[in-house]
Amino acid sequence: MIRNFQEHAANERTFLAWIRTAIAVVGFGIAIGRLGSRIPSPWTEVALFVTGGVVVFLSYLRMRAKQKEIDTPGEFSAEERPFDLLLLALVCSMFALMAFFTLHLV
Repeated sequence: MIRNFQEHAANERTFLAWIRTAIAVVGFGIAIGRLGSRIPSPWTEVALFVTGGVVVFLSYLRMRAKQKEIDTPGEFSAEERPFDLLLLALVCSMFALMAFFTLHLV
């Protein structure tokens, strides 16, 4: 059995939640852009895809850092990492892009 299995499983579930969030926001943003009568700028779609890719990449780096922390003997630190804050900022920017899509189409 894997040492600290429950912690590793929770870490992987968190990683998958970030992946689902990125896919959902990009997908909804593209769908909203296609619903309107005017075609949005292709740069907004590119921005959504790039931001989604960066979210996936940073969430992977976060997962790897947490894996190393889990395998390190001793106490877990509750400090926030730059990955966490950057991921939050990127998801907020993805929502802002979706709002831009929606307002642009009105």
